[in-house]
Amino acid sequence: MNDRESAARKTIPAEDYLEPACPLCMDPSGKRPVQTVPQGRIMEKLDEYMAHRDLAGAERHLLYWLQESQILGDERGELLVRGELMGHYRKVQKREEAMEQTDAAFRLIARLGMEETVSEATVCVNAATVYDAFGDPGRAIPYFERARVIYEANLPENDGRLGGLYNNMGLALAEERRFGEAYEAFQRALRIADARENSALERAMTELNIANAVEAEHGLERGAEKIEQCLDAAQAQFDREDVIRDGYYAFVCEKCAPTFSYYGYFAFAEELNERAEKIYAGA
Repeated sequence: MNDRESAARKTIPAEDYLEPACPLCMDPSGKRPVQTVPQGRIMEKLDEYMAHRDLAGAERHLLYWLQESQILGDERGELLVRGELMGHYRKVQKREEAMEQTDAAFRLIARLGMEETVSEATVCVNAATVYDAFGDPGRAIPYFERARVIYEANLPENDGRLGGLYNNMGLALAEERRFGEAYEAFQRALRIADARENSALERAMTELNIANAVEAEHGLERGAEKIEQCLDAAQAQFDREDVIRDGYYAFVCEKCAPTFSYYGYFAFAEELNERAEKIYAGA
């Protein structure tokens, strides 16, 4: 056991990582059990960390299960964990670590023979968001395009993964000043959100993305009317009575508050931060 594994096991309760051994589950050599990591439980525990805004705990959790998946030879489990680490390192602005996970995920896709699958498309989306987050939208767009082709061929037209793809792709297109394509992507994301239940927050984020694109294209003065329409529409989504105010709601509140503040919606930005703090305090 190395130092990282030892530290992880001191932090994570044993019941969160130990699986019962079974003599019928040994590989032919009898050296170690043939097991897979518990993907559902990994994601549930990760959600718990995020609900408490415990980014350090989330990272320890993911690194522990990354090592476990490698020890077990569970490459599909490893792919899941690396995908989550890509997103985590993007959020905490660790560029080198995010790129390392991205490269490793693509190697796994090739080794597993999962090219042209939805799994590859998801890795492409994760990779593209990493590249875009670290200032390279031009590199991101081809990965979004590859993911779009695979998703559109394999997913229902109102699948939430398509909505997320269009939204993130729109951001990269706007940064490259390909505004017509960006607005088209955002409109596709809005149509999917409208067709799905519990998608108010996705619609809110898309409206704010459109506002930012309008400002980038036309400036604050010329784009003022459209920007205000987008912000009002986004605010209405946060205030809906049917929106579940959980850890994800708190995360989106914190993510979107600076945009509202930037456009002069200071009171609402402050309210969003207060809502997030209240949720985290009671989580």
